[in-house]
Amino acid sequence: MIDLKGKSDIADYMVIASGQSNRQVATMADRLMEVAKKYGVKGITPEGRAKADWVLFDAGDIVIHLFRPEVRQFYNLEKMWNAELPNTSEPTTF
Repeated sequence: MIDLKGKSDIADYMVIASGQSNRQVATMADRLMEVAKKYGVKGITPEGRAKADWVLFDAGDIVIHLFRPEVRQFYNLEKMWNAELPNTSEPTTF
């Protein structure tokens, strides 16, 4: 998660996650939509779900990016935002 407060007007937070394959990224996107629906979040739709190399959710104050590792490395959003990310191999679950 990258705190964007004071850095951007697009959102307050950016969440970046990776799946190991197109199928896994698509499944992560589907699960995120299920959770959003469960909690009554409306108006977010995934962009890029069909190809599932990079799926983007614009949830207003939070922007969520789901990547395949190669695509995440290519775009390197963390570097663009000069984010210090925790070095962890522990996955976060919903």
